[in-house]
Amino acid sequence: MMFPLVLDLAADKIPVAVTCRVLGFSKQAFYAWKANPVSQRDWDDAHLINAAVDIHHDDPEFGYRFITDELERVGIKASRNRVNRLCTQQRIFSNHSRKRGPARLPGPPVHEDLVARRFRAAQPNLLWLTDITEHPTDEGKLYLCAVKDACTNRIVGYSIADRMTSELAVNALRNAVALRRPVGTVVHSDRGSQFRSHAYVRALRDAGLVGSMGRVGACADNAAMESFFSLLQKNVLNRQRRWHTREQLRLAIVVWIERTYHRRRRQDALGRLTPIEFETLLQTAHAA
Repeated sequence: MMFPLVLDLAADKIPVAVTCRVLGFSKQAFYAWKANPVSQRDWDDAHLINAAVDIHHDDPEFGYRFITDELERVGIKASRNRVNRLCTQQRIFSNHSRKRGPARLPGPPVHEDLVARRFRAAQPNLLWLTDITEHPTDEGKLYLCAVKDACTNRIVGYSIADRMTSELAVNALRNAVALRRPVGTVVHSDRGSQFRSHAYVRALRDAGLVGSMGRVGACADNAAMESFFSLLQKNVLNRQRRWHTREQLRLAIVVWIERTYHRRRRQDALGRLTPIEFETLLQTAHAA
């Protein structure tokens, strides 16, 4: 909009009529804008854009369709066409959409790296590790976010969903907090957008936990979680050539974690005990 430029030039003693004529609009249009410089529509668009930016920051894979649904959930009604126009104007696009040029790197960390690849802890609830994995089904991808205790190797919280959103990571964290009731636990993750989201950072703060993040492109910075996902891949995900439904795969993951990984799979790092046995031994020793 060129109207503010007319005001700037008028302050420099350049007549309004001259500026309007040069810029190609009438004095009447300028004075109408000056009497009401921000229309109600512009004001509403600005609020809608702010809400859309917040939604996209928390869940970067959301395109304008999902953003429209989320806006309605928080009480802002707008058509998909309007949201699409404003998102395009502000360059708010889904991370899953096709992009030209080089791939974007993860954003800046919201926490320091407090782990430095030291993935063992002397006691439960001193250090948790978390990450997200995915696997296809005939109905689409299924996502798992897991939280692992670095002392006992137990999966203390997890969440499974059909979309990789910040809610997936937040729910896994809340499940872990409900099970363990920790205080001051360090929670280490990579720089995925779900772990940098406002919702996840707020969940950490509300639970009294301390965030930690690895470096960009350094897969070894969360190697302990990668080893768990590798076991999951070999023992569950690759067990069938195709998974027909998300529910079928979800049930297989839950059964393997709760029955096999926790209670049957003995680990060298735990003295050939299972995570549940090792945790029980620690609790008994602590009580004694």
